[in-house]
Amino acid sequence: MMGGYPPGAARLDQGLQYLKGVGPARAQALQRLGLVTIAQLLEHYPRHHDDRTVLRPLSELQLGCRQTFSGCVVSVNELMPRPGMHLVKVGISDGTGLVVGIWWNQPYIKRAFTRGAQVVMTGRVENRFGELQVDSPEFEFPDRAASLSTGRLVPIYPLGAGLTQPMFRKIAHAALQGYGQAVPEGLPATVRDRLGLIEAGQALRDMHFPPNLDALERARRRLAFEELFVLQVALSQFRRMHRVMRPGISHGPNGEAVCKVLAGLPFQLTGAQQRVTGEIWADMAGPLPMNRLVQGDVGSGKTVVAALAMAKAVDSARQAALMAPTELLAEQHYANLRSYLEPAGIRVALLTGSTGRRRRRELAKQLAGNGLEVVVGTHALIQEPVGFSRLSLAVTDEQHRFGVRQRLALQQKGPCPDVLVMTATPIPRTLALTIYGDLDISSIDELPPGRRPVKTFWRTQDRRMLVYRFLREQVEAGGQAYVVCPLVSESPKLEDLAATELARELSGGPLRGLQVGLLHGRLPSKTKNATMQAFREGQLQVLVCTTVIEVGVDVPNANVLVVEGADRFGLSQLHQLRGRVGRGRQQSYCILLAEPRTEPARQRMDVMVGVSDGFRLAEEDLRLRGPGEFFGIRQHGVPEFKVADLSRDLGMAELARAEAAGLLAADPMLARPEHAALHAAVLSRFGEKFGLMFSG
Repeated sequence: MMGGYPPGAARLDQGLQYLKGVGPARAQALQRLGLVTIAQLLEHYPRHHDDRTVLRPLSELQLGCRQTFSGCVVSVNELMPRPGMHLVKVGISDGTGLVVGIWWNQPYIKRAFTRGAQVVMTGRVENRFGELQVDSPEFEFPDRAASLSTGRLVPIYPLGAGLTQPMFRKIAHAALQGYGQAVPEGLPATVRDRLGLIEAGQALRDMHFPPNLDALERARRRLAFEELFVLQVALSQFRRMHRVMRPGISHGPNGEAVCKVLAGLPFQLTGAQQRVTGEIWADMAGPLPMNRLVQGDVGSGKTVVAALAMAKAVDSARQAALMAPTELLAEQHYANLRSYLEPAGIRVALLTGSTGRRRRRELAKQLAGNGLEVVVGTHALIQEPVGFSRLSLAVTDEQHRFGVRQRLALQQKGPCPDVLVMTATPIPRTLALTIYGDLDISSIDELPPGRRPVKTFWRTQDRRMLVYRFLREQVEAGGQAYVVCPLVSESPKLEDLAATELARELSGGPLRGLQVGLLHGRLPSKTKNATMQAFREGQLQVLVCTTVIEVGVDVPNANVLVVEGADRFGLSQLHQLRGRVGRGRQQSYCILLAEPRTEPARQRMDVMVGVSDGFRLAEEDLRLRGPGEFFGIRQHGVPEFKVADLSRDLGMAELARAEAAGLLAADPMLARPEHAALHAAVLSRFGEKFGLMFSG
């Protein structure tokens, strides 16, 4: 709402220390929450609201529940159970019962109470030592001031040390009283009226101190819509800058390279692959730069689609580049693309952080000249001084692992190349439109024929030895297996150490006598490459690993996957891991070893067993975990919202997208005076992230 301000709203940017009720000490406590200005304080919304409109008689209080009640102060005592420890006890009665408020080491509390005063308290009631007690209850004297903490829907804020709920309510209320009318109106009146949305100032007041639940929901709806709307406007501007405002490369008709690649494929393209390839080719032939996302389930065949796009670029005497987030994935793409492209006479090279200095110089020379058509690499493609002579297609795989700027850096290696981004993490279409709104979206929603569904089982730790006995039987029958180490913590180093210990345990225990390999992120690149090659060639029968195998590992003979501590993973990550098996003709198995302690964790295990389709599973993952965790721990590119919740507001996201498109069709540069506040909000929130530069 307040990402940017027209000139009349400048006072919202002033420091909080000048606000009534805030001095230097409280200003520092607020700064630790990231709150420095009036605007930031007003947008620090409550986590939820307590309904304190009902006061219970003391005789009807329920033990263990947080409740609001009132009474007359009948006793105020200060005790010292032992030296250095203060205990204040305040008894209140309403004639039906007695409750005692307890405060430890807060002797100043005693001064707030006088016998005979009427007080309202809120807290959790417990029966201790023969009396009803409430530890550190919130309290308010209704006859002394307008109530912010009782008799209403009371805001509960996310706070840190040095701040209390009553204190913050007073500060927020003072800010609303003094500055609420200065809040800029970011939504055009035509949009507000059409959708029946309340004005910005009213929404802000009701988000903090709503008179009732209906008002709170109206405020939430207004603020959530505005967040989604501003994002969609920013995405549309980004799309316009990098597509409409810049001339693209019109690729010519398919020629010899495409025909040779198609003729050399050892399989028939699925209907979904043919449809998506056609969409890509049509984009490449057009006058505007392509910006397309291809999402598909694990094993759906995205790489061959990318290969056919690269072949079309080569037919136009152009170059193509593919950037992957890890060396392992880059090497897998390199191997696959070579198998598709080199028989057609298309030269393919690999550039990663492990590429030697001499080889890098050779590649740079070939790319700058005419000696190389396709290069596959990691961040090295944008970190190295690599120059292309005629780059016309930039492909990014596992896009959610890259930031917008990294994608742009690859695009800037050529004169406005076509952009193709791929992900094997399917997401619901509306969510994809919200997060990747600058891209057209294609979905490969069909698996190649002959793929047998992976049978998935969930087993508890007491069945662990039986699981490894089954794994041994499958390996001795000619298969291969992965064993994935559990997520230990946020530290990859600890996970790698845990994988090493797990490999040692299995080699000396249930898998004794089998050829067991180890793969984790801290191994030298040469060791990782040699280990994967040995596993592909069958020299290793079991690979104990971390999630480095999550994407890009393709060993058709591997038909068993065991995930230790599976309840620590999200559904999308488990599905990615499951995609490492089921790539051959034999029956494959995924076995989840888990002891889930929470209901959501148990639900994830049940969903994994019952759902094999990645798109359906993604919807369940979004429902269970919400968008923040859906992409892993705060992945790049996922917008952060203060009010909107994409797990419940997808319909609103579609509406915001449509409204943004309509507004920008009439005023593409947001140049009209009535769009000044919206223009400022878009630039303030997303200008730096997307590199937006437009006047108005």
